[in-house]
Amino acid sequence: MSELLFAAAAGVPMAAGWSLHALRLRRRIETARRDPLTGLFTRDAFAERAMKVLAGGPSAVYVVDLDRFKEINDTYGHAAGDAVIAATGRRLAEWADINGGTVVRLGGDEFAAVARVFSRADLAWTLGELTRAIEQPVTVEGRPLTVGASVGAVAYDPRADDVDLSTLLRLADEQMYAAKNSGADWLTALDLTPQAGTVNNRRAGRPGTSSGTEAAA
Repeated sequence: MSELLFAAAAGVPMAAGWSLHALRLRRRIETARRDPLTGLFTRDAFAERAMKVLAGGPSAVYVVDLDRFKEINDTYGHAAGDAVIAATGRRLAEWADINGGTVVRLGGDEFAAVARVFSRADLAWTLGELTRAIEQPVTVEGRPLTVGASVGAVAYDPRADDVDLSTLLRLADEQMYAAKNSGADWLTALDLTPQAGTVNNRRAGRPGTSSGTEAAA
């Protein structure tokens, strides 16, 4: 009996070691799935969660681009710009939690989100809440910095609509671009048919395309 107890006791450190190793591995995997500046999920992790939200019922897809962000970077430096991006990420994450959704940083000062909505009136209200949250000043070294946001959105109902996440993101991106050009806080797509041309499977005019004129998104 004593030999069995000794063997069991000897195995405890090994089991604990494996548990610690597994915990560290999970943390590394989780870290790799998140944007280091904002803590938001990376694109692959976002896509997994976004598709679950879309399949769960009436939802909306959003693309958010900050306004006057370059001005903050140029005037106050990249550290201030990073602080604004990080704060925006936190606010979007809080908004997504409230609305049963998920958020991703697409790159630079651009974000995307998927969240539940139940009607067009609900979508309009949610967009208002979203823009108000983003546009609250961010205090950096005692200085309040304010950016605006241009938001595009498209509603989706799995019971009636048959489009994929990529198409919904493109539609929301088109509306974001239109909102930015018109000075509106946000615009929503009226249907699920993309309006802009495509270059390299992206909206013509986006950075990285080569359609001749590359307006910033």
